[in-house]
Amino acid sequence: MDAVRIAVFVSGQGRGSNLQAILDACADGRIPGRVAVVIGTRAGAPALERAVAAGVDTAVVSPRQFAGGEDEYGDALLSVLREHGVDLICLAGYMRLLPKNVVAAFRHRILNIHPALLPFFGGRGMYGHHVHEAVVESGMQVTGCTVHLVDEEYDRGPILLQTVVPVLPDDTAETLAARVLPAEHNTYVEAIRMVAGGEIEVRGRRAVVKKAPGGASSAGRS
Repeated sequence: MDAVRIAVFVSGQGRGSNLQAILDACADGRIPGRVAVVIGTRAGAPALERAVAAGVDTAVVSPRQFAGGEDEYGDALLSVLREHGVDLICLAGYMRLLPKNVVAAFRHRILNIHPALLPFFGGRGMYGHHVHEAVVESGMQVTGCTVHLVDEEYDRGPILLQTVVPVLPDDTAETLAARVLPAEHNTYVEAIRMVAGGEIEVRGRRAVVKKAPGGASSAGRS
């Protein structure tokens, strides 16, 4: 199987820890692919600097540059993706709703990591510390992270994997975020591995693991 070429989308403020987890997993073979390009919305973002340090191509495509709106922004993103022969997109702290033409061109080939158990604590404006604050304030005893396929709405696409993290009685948003983050890294890498390896099939609103010959799951799951 040819190595899957991955584009990672980042925001202007993201530290790039999920990007680093993906880079490390590609380097050590856990993901059968490589990061071909990292695309950001603003120059100088910490995640872009991390990509440059790793020798990965970067591109800055700012939506503010496109007075024509979403379609022109999407066309610019698609141009970068085609230039780098991208097969799979991974959002890692990318805060915008992807343009519809990008979603259509990469249907079921765009992944996102969310720091809660969707469908709880998702949607517009629910990212980063806002999510963890909402979880703590809600009184929920568990949280975690969700990797899902991306569609035209925030945090709504078919769920690929979830990992549960307990909420402790004395947790703050900061302490909870620190314990969820390692789960994000591990869960995202596993989900990317499954999609890159062709182990996922989308049936309506559900993403399911394909069955290997003999009835066993190709990912070792029932």
